[in-house]
Amino acid sequence: MSPSSTETSNALVYIVDDDPSMRAALDDLLASVGLHTRTYSSVQEFLDKGVEDAPGCLILDIRMPGQSGMDFHRHMSQYGIQLPTIFITGHGDIALGVEAMKNGAIEFLTKPFRDQDLLDAIQLGLQKDTQRRQEEGQITLLRDRWDKLTAGEQSVMRLVVQGLLNKQIASQLHVSEITVKVRRGQVMRTMEAGSLAELVRMADRLQLQP
Repeated sequence: MSPSSTETSNALVYIVDDDPSMRAALDDLLASVGLHTRTYSSVQEFLDKGVEDAPGCLILDIRMPGQSGMDFHRHMSQYGIQLPTIFITGHGDIALGVEAMKNGAIEFLTKPFRDQDLLDAIQLGLQKDTQRRQEEGQITLLRDRWDKLTAGEQSVMRLVVQGLLNKQIASQLHVSEITVKVRRGQVMRTMEAGSLAELVRMADRLQLQP
């Protein structure tokens, strides 16, 4: 199944391969199913241009002059790049394929490969990156809400999500129980939490330390 237009309307597929004919063939294939591409002849050219603010995935040749695709993939996180990666190679090196998958690649395809195998891998990659971006956006939203809390309200929230009662929280913070109730209510409003369970989930996602 090809990627749907809904999922890929603003998505980008980055193609890094030193073979001009392969870049052109992949560009034509992906354009035929409505996918937008960016093509590069080397890892350095890809790094120089940078990643755009849109869901995407990376098609990366294993062996290229300069920095190899495999070496780049090992260090992608150091460049702040989290694109799901599909490796392609003309060498069929099983050991490299195993290492690529262990390092988080979503597919390893040997040239010549079936068009549909590549399209299926791209669909998976775009779905993964869309989910990652959505999750990061939700975390950023929660972090913004957390930052709007006063220090006292943050202290109350940390203890509330541990399951402590208002009386216990008041004792630990050396404030009145009424103060705890007021701060707790403000926490629920500011965090936009509809229940204690929802607030606990928010704290988990924020990785709040006790």
